Amino acid sequence: MLPNRDEILKSVSFKTSRSGGKGGQNVNKVSSKVELIFDLENASFFNEEEKALLKLRLENRLDTDGLLHIVSQEDRSQLLNKEKTVAKLIDLLKRSLQIQKKRRPTKIPKSVIQKRLKNKSVKADKKESRRKPNLD
Repeated sequence: MLPNRDEILKSVSFKTSRSGGKGGQNVNKVSSKVELIFDLENASFFNEEEKALLKLRLENRLDTDGLLHIVSQEDRSQLLNKEKTVAKLIDLLKRSLQIQKKRRPTKIPKSVIQKRLKNKSVKADKKESRRKPNLD
């Protein structure tokens, strides 16, 4: 089950730094780059099964300590970047916890097979009629 935004904010820490990109002199003065750090092990709102699933699906994004880092430096505002990192985290957790249904293979209907074969023979007849007659 996915926790609400307030529970997530209690369990994450933020780190800010200066970012590059647009903003002119503002970039040199203001720490607008935000890095969200989420500790998956200490997240009390996930049970052990969900934590194992998250570790499996996010193993490429976790560092050696098991922390998930999400960075945003798109906006000039630190607050907007902080909101974007939280939204990215919620979206990432939602996608990672989603269990896909197992696909059941289905048979191709007979009508579809017959239609394909009919179209094939119509096209073959059309091309046959375009040929020069064989005078042997």
